[in-house]
Amino acid sequence: MQAIETHRLSKSYGSRRVLEGVSVDIPTGTCCGLLGPNGAGKTTLIRVLLGFLRASHGEARVLGQDCWRDGPRLRQDVGYLPGEVRFYERLTGARTLAFFNAVRGGGHTAEIRRLAELFDLDLSRRVRAYSQGMRQKLGLIQALMHRPRLLVLDEPTTALDPLVRRTLFAELRQVSRQGRTVLFSSHTLAEVEELCDEVAILRGGRLVEMSRVDDLRRRAVRHVEITFRDGRAPIAPPPDALRVVSRDARHLSGTLVGAVDPLLAWLAAAPVEDVSISPPHLDDLFMAYYGGAEPLPC
Repeated sequence: MQAIETHRLSKSYGSRRVLEGVSVDIPTGTCCGLLGPNGAGKTTLIRVLLGFLRASHGEARVLGQDCWRDGPRLRQDVGYLPGEVRFYERLTGARTLAFFNAVRGGGHTAEIRRLAELFDLDLSRRVRAYSQGMRQKLGLIQALMHRPRLLVLDEPTTALDPLVRRTLFAELRQVSRQGRTVLFSSHTLAEVEELCDEVAILRGGRLVEMSRVDDLRRRAVRHVEITFRDGRAPIAPPPDALRVVSRDARHLSGTLVGAVDPLLAWLAAAPVEDVSISPPHLDDLFMAYYGGAEPLPC
């Protein structure tokens, strides 16, 4: 079953097109990163998926339900953290979460206590005394407390210190292992690469990539440094996947796209003193999409 399905989804404000022809399929139990620079359309897509905005064209279904027609019922099964977290300033953290508990039918007190302890948040203080990081923790607890089938998190690591960020990622991995789905919006490449199974990249309101992270890694660039013993480089030309940047009798520097097997087979014919191949990082691939350059081929 697909947790999220859209087909040629578009959203316009007057003559301004914010989303155009977005088609995604996100399977249940997946942690999917929604990537894109500011203004790419990430938040608008999230608001359409949650039934807060009506699409101008196309179709959108979440957990098997129509996002607009079934929005109120759909949101009972969704935990949502917006990009800007706001709560009643006069309430304590405990009263705030008690309100959300009541709205969701009650029965979530034990999970609230567990999450407050997990994120080390003092619920006895009023929200107006909370720092931005504490407010973000409160927002995460309200999104997680009812163990929703779908978590939609818009820039969830904002204002979190590295330790809390690590705690959050461990919790989200557990959510995914339980067969629940996470949609994680970010403009930070490293976060998505670390956490997510799949990634959807938006640019200018269009979906420019939808792939598994492992598949993207196979297309990512590795940096290669080779030193040959006694200047005895292989006689055969290097594999096509290796782009040579500089080369002399003893040293070769270049970049490699794809599997390392062809490179290792080429090196087997020569005495190698040292070889360094960097792990694949998605930065170069993502920046090609962000900057409008031609992305690497599949």
